Amino acid sequence: MQQGTLMRKVKSKSWKKQRYFKLQEDCMTIWYQSKRTGKTESAFSISDVETVREGHQSEVLQSVAEEFPPERCFTIVFYGRRGNLDLVAGSAEEAQCWVQGLHQLIEPRPFPLTFALVSRTWIRDWFQKADKNKDGRMNFKEVQRLLKMMNVDMNEDHALRLFQDADKSESGTLEGEEFVLFYKALTQREEVLSLFQEYSEDGKKLTLLELVDFLREEQLEDEGTEELAMELIDKYEPSETARARHVLSADGFLMYLCSLEGSIFNPQHRGLWQDMSQPLCHYFISSSHNTYLIEDQIRGHSSIEGYIRALKRGCRCLEVDCWDGPNGEPMVYHGHTFTSKIPFREVVSTLGKTSWGNSSSPLPLMGMFPPSSHPQRYGQSTAVQSISVLPETVQDPRAQGSWRHWVVQGASLSPTPQELKHKILLKGKKIGRLEDTLDGPGDEAPDVSDDDNGAEAEEERRRAKVRGTQHGSALQKDKETLAQALSDCVIYCKNVPFRGFQEARSHSRPSEISSLSEAKARKLIRDEGNEFVRHNAWQLTRVYPSGMRTDSSNYSPQEMWNVGCQIVALNFQTAGTEMDLCDGLFSQNGCCGYVLKPPFMRDQETLFNPSDPSSREGPGPITLTIQVISGQQLPKVANSKEGAIIDPLVRVEIYGVPADQAHQETKYIENNGFNPRWDETLQFQLHVPELALIRFVVEDYDKTSRNDFVGQFTLAFANIKPGYRHIHLLSKDGTSIPPSSLFVHIRITE
Repeated sequence: MQQGTLMRKVKSKSWKKQRYFKLQEDCMTIWYQSKRTGKTESAFSISDVETVREGHQSEVLQSVAEEFPPERCFTIVFYGRRGNLDLVAGSAEEAQCWVQGLHQLIEPRPFPLTFALVSRTWIRDWFQKADKNKDGRMNFKEVQRLLKMMNVDMNEDHALRLFQDADKSESGTLEGEEFVLFYKALTQREEVLSLFQEYSEDGKKLTLLELVDFLREEQLEDEGTEELAMELIDKYEPSETARARHVLSADGFLMYLCSLEGSIFNPQHRGLWQDMSQPLCHYFISSSHNTYLIEDQIRGHSSIEGYIRALKRGCRCLEVDCWDGPNGEPMVYHGHTFTSKIPFREVVSTLGKTSWGNSSSPLPLMGMFPPSSHPQRYGQSTAVQSISVLPETVQDPRAQGSWRHWVVQGASLSPTPQELKHKILLKGKKIGRLEDTLDGPGDEAPDVSDDDNGAEAEEERRRAKVRGTQHGSALQKDKETLAQALSDCVIYCKNVPFRGFQEARSHSRPSEISSLSEAKARKLIRDEGNEFVRHNAWQLTRVYPSGMRTDSSNYSPQEMWNVGCQIVALNFQTAGTEMDLCDGLFSQNGCCGYVLKPPFMRDQETLFNPSDPSSREGPGPITLTIQVISGQQLPKVANSKEGAIIDPLVRVEIYGVPADQAHQETKYIENNGFNPRWDETLQFQLHVPELALIRFVVEDYDKTSRNDFVGQFTLAFANIKPGYRHIHLLSKDGTSIPPSSLFVHIRITE
């Protein structure tokens, strides 16, 4: 056996060990072993790899940048919370060989191939786990052990019958294709076969017309149905003969139902499907709080990895807490705590390399500088020098005449995500207003016509004078503490204090933004819900977690979205329901980080109040009916006892306006995580479906303690595709856990 490629595995500036790395013959597993001892250290599956980064795109590799050139360095990033693998190849050519090869193996393929590959990989993995003596064969005792591992509690006689049917060689063991036959028999989908036969006249195939009937009647496909049926046959039918005859076999039918086209998530909404030419304030924007932290808020580790992960997840609003460091160099960390620190210049460098990568959104990125965290003037100048390495991304409004037009028009217009592609907007303090930057002081007294009431005109002049005095005082204070060069970097996200909705309507600009704590936002929602919605129709609002959340826990973003808050900042490093909702909302639109708000939340005179669903203009409530049919190959609970089998139940949770908040669950199925059948119908009434998120949760029932989490999937109601659909489950970290899924039937009626 070849030793493989010799590379350095780097854990820190002082820990660099040589290891041999090799891709195994199955092209799905990589192992590495020590050069010194020859002992295999570890192995990982290609399916565990999320992406590969070239160059110094990790904190570890940046620390050894002077020792190793970027063309020899790359980072393997895994799904979930597994740590990165930082490697240095012996030459640039070797590095490129590995980087390109890994990209070829992990990049998306046509779904039928992916589905077949996942199934084949899954089968091989189980075979290797159960083959205790590693002789390439499996006896019946090993099969029984395998069933326990796979969450199956099967009658011994039935298991023996399946084993004997698959043992074509009559050797008393299963090997190779015999085990594949056993696995196929084990995974027979009776509920899918029954549905197939309902539309198949001979029970063996679906003709083109029979498939069209199924698509129209069950899947509610009403446009280009014949063309779609032909596409599905060509794409998912494994038999060349059947494809030539334009028919779909039971295997092809199952592959279609398990595909992207058979998913509950509307495939047309996976790409960018919404209008991106509305003002910025008309969008929900994926936003992170204290992005640099990857642990808790008090002693947690600060790392550029936090920025990289957030960007890869579709985040378009990042937070940079910038403080004075040694020799005037700004540092990023959570002020007045014991968190570690990272140089500001490294953060800027990372944003420059990753903000517009292949897997990142091209839409504008916002950098949040909390008002209390600016360094002193010398440090500010250094910060500006660091920012200046991004000349194409920091937008200067004086560069284009059209920006002057947006400003002059006041509250009626502001730039759009489409116009700001590949731009970084900085939020922070600013000396004066945007119009001051363009034209000089801008708070002139209003132009009062001769028809105005004299007393009213005089009162308005008096208020304008007071505003001018207040503005001048604030301007002087800003000049004393803020470097002009840093102020000039802040264009469309000037941070201003929130002093009430009436004050904001009278004096604020669309180019300004206010930040609210979660407690303050909740009080405004409770007391002035409609005013809050109107405010967010023309100006940006950011909401951030309470300072008491030192464990980096999250608040529910849904109540903030209900009043149209655009920038709802969450701790991305903390898994849970709140991040499931965030991922669920922003999984549409190509994960670009922007989601267009409903029309009634973009109208500055809207009457909508989330506490009163009847205030929403439009059709009445709709009914969502979900038949939970079955589950497939559900994972075991983490750290469960050997041989333990889950008792799964499904809970459907609705998040939206208060009147729509609801949850219902199925009964639990005892000792079957492999192919449980529920066949239960759950029904919900939605008053404001435009704001609703649907979360499907699978749990392991426990009558003596809290149920254990198994998997979940969350999506916006607007992205649901009705009909018979599969729901491909995600882990607690939001990563895929193939081939675990639910099979459901969805109906939506008014």
